[in-house]
Amino acid sequence: MRKKKLGIAAALLFVWAVVLPCQMGHGSMQYAYRQAVAGYKELLADSDKQKDRHNWFVCAEKFRAVYAAEPDGPWSDDAIFMIGRLYEELNKRSSGVNDKHEALDYFSRLIRRYPNSPHTPEAKQAIARLRERKKTTKKVVAEGTGPVKKRKTVVETRIEPRETNAGTSSPPRGGLAKVEDLRVWSNPDYTRVVIDVEKEVEYSYRLLRKDPAIGKPPRLYVDVTPARIGADLERIVPIGDDLLTNARAAQHMPDVVRVVLDIKAIEDFKIFSLKDPFRVVLDVNGVIEAETRQVGTKDDGGTSGGKLPGNSLAKQFVLGVGRIVIDPGHGGKDPGAVGYYRGVLEKNVTLELSRRLAKKLRRKIGCEVLLTRDEDKFLSLEERTAIANTKRADIFISIHANAHPNKRVSGVETYFLNLATDNESIRVAARENATSAKNISDLEVILNDLMNNAKINESTALADQVQRSMVSHLSGRYPVRDNGVKQAPFYVLLGAEMPCILVETAFISNPKECQRLNTAAYQDSVADAIVKGVENYIESITPTTAWLQTD
Repeated sequence: MRKKKLGIAAALLFVWAVVLPCQMGHGSMQYAYRQAVAGYKELLADSDKQKDRHNWFVCAEKFRAVYAAEPDGPWSDDAIFMIGRLYEELNKRSSGVNDKHEALDYFSRLIRRYPNSPHTPEAKQAIARLRERKKTTKKVVAEGTGPVKKRKTVVETRIEPRETNAGTSSPPRGGLAKVEDLRVWSNPDYTRVVIDVEKEVEYSYRLLRKDPAIGKPPRLYVDVTPARIGADLERIVPIGDDLLTNARAAQHMPDVVRVVLDIKAIEDFKIFSLKDPFRVVLDVNGVIEAETRQVGTKDDGGTSGGKLPGNSLAKQFVLGVGRIVIDPGHGGKDPGAVGYYRGVLEKNVTLELSRRLAKKLRRKIGCEVLLTRDEDKFLSLEERTAIANTKRADIFISIHANAHPNKRVSGVETYFLNLATDNESIRVAARENATSAKNISDLEVILNDLMNNAKINESTALADQVQRSMVSHLSGRYPVRDNGVKQAPFYVLLGAEMPCILVETAFISNPKECQRLNTAAYQDSVADAIVKGVENYIESITPTTAWLQTD
């Protein structure tokens, strides 16, 4: 009887927390959309505001918030169309190559996801306009009076002073950049492909539909320019999952390397670039068939069977957490931060702490726990995220030790992926990303399009529970400073498809905290605190479990 009452209470909680907001949200979304349109009109009426790219991005973010809140809602297609229009207008003013790519991407996304939208005909016309503009530029080049003048015309036409961002960058000086490697990680419904390039280049991409007339499957290609094929590059990388057949590279033109993904079936894709070293990252997602996990297995996360989309918020509600991936920061040739005391390195501390954390999570929560590395080896930041995605983790935790030029700075802090809100967060992200603060700012231009609101909300909740637990648990034995929950664009969290956080467990540059970090007692205390934070988070996201079990 008590179990039945508990089930009814949980059911009412579910209706109040999940169902009612969905039913009541259309009015508020309509209001939000109209506010975004008003902002758009205000921007077009103010020539001074139009000169600042930030104002365009703020306006686009308002429409993006409408779409992210209700991707299948009545205003979602309107929002996607308006984002495309914003980037098209921005492209007219800046001639930025990436602005054109963004506009094409959003108009194409509208046509792909909402074929019956009243905006579809206009989106097709916009795509034609954007592509025609490119042809016009080529025509001007063709009318030049010699090879040197042609090349000069291209540069003067395409490269105008503009704000650099992570979707495109200025061509490198000193010849063609070498495309050095194609790296792939995949599972049946997710694939990450990384194109490693010798130095910064421009890139463009296009999704091609199936062409039965010439027997071609659908393809997604990325053009890297100015570039050449590296001598050691494997030209064809077999993938063979449910999404893609191969990734293949070729010298498409004398200064263009084309990387083609042969598609079986995909639902969506994201593309972005990272720096130091420069690489282009493609995340490809498929239509996910259901995962069925059996009760009592280490994969089930406490389910009673059934089918749900992998890595979704719905799965978090019903299944709880069945698999956690722990990422010991740095490793191998990357030592991370160097401790105050000789011989104490971040890579060693994070590995030992992560091993302890994994054991405690397995024992106390009973879920499957995987480490991205269990030895002193180097992993790229994008590989760590790919491991979490391909393993279909329900939670991803990256473990680090902080550092600061001022040796007196101390404390614990927990991060989730988002735009940085202060200079200190940018500094920490730049250090962990092994890049510059300028590159962090560049990355923020495209960051919003790589995340969805549900994941941010879940990651924020996880970060909050872990940070609270660390402060309360550690302060009983160690004087610890609470630096709070923060947000910043960390490469290692970029593209993660589950709630994810980065934990700075102490300042290895501080003499007292460096000494603590190098002891088993402190590592155990931090691990216990993180476990408790994860437990509290799991309890907060699984209110429907008892209700489902009474059916």
